[in-house]
Amino acid sequence: PFGTIIALGIILAAGIIGFTFYKIKALENTLSVTGSAKTSVVSDTVKWNSQVTRAVGISELNSGYTQIASDIEKVKKFLIDAGVPESEIEISSVSFYENYNYGQNISFNNREYILNQYITVSSKDIEKVTGLSKGVDAIIAQGVIFQTMSLEYYISNLPELRVSLLGQAVADAKARADELAKSSGKKVGTLKSASSGVVQVLSPNSTEVADYGSYDTSQIDKEVMVTVKASFTVK
Repeated sequence: PFGTIIALGIILAAGIIGFTFYKIKALENTLSVTGSAKTSVVSDTVKWNSQVTRAVGISELNSGYTQIASDIEKVKKFLIDAGVPESEIEISSVSFYENYNYGQNISFNNREYILNQYITVSSKDIEKVTGLSKGVDAIIAQGVIFQTMSLEYYISNLPELRVSLLGQAVADAKARADELAKSSGKKVGTLKSASSGVVQVLSPNSTEVADYGSYDTSQIDKEVMVTVKASFTVK
């Protein structure tokens, strides 16, 4: 029985060594590389975020709400008269907070509150909306405290664009693998596996990529980049 146990142990050890050797050989015949693809695009959607503000005392909250409602109507009229469809205009509910910088040691009845209401325009007409955001003097001239918060530019067909770039990224990975294999006198065979990385939407000539992807909304012109990690057989 003792001799049988030893024999079985030797056979098992030989099997493990043989499997490990096969695995190592298999790994030696695989080449993993990273490929990338990038293209320049122009945004086709804009989101214009703005706000109307009123500062009132606590005893003037009711009149403040009336004032800010009037302000919103003036902003809406400005946008609609400029050709922005009402369906593209979104208006939030009124929010307010206490202005703690107004003064120290003031009584409750003299406290000041800031009323805010946000207006968002979402449109495909980038040129028109961008131009309007720079010409709001007509609103301010009516006594409205109006402020542009941000202009955000987006790509509506990003999912389809990503799919087309993935194929180019795999082709780039294959080209890199060919060069690496050629230097060692081998040839690249079939694609064994591939996994796509995150999408990077960058401003032109930017290198500010992020591990979890990035989406620059500040520029109309953009660059979209995808990466692929691919493994090929080597012969």
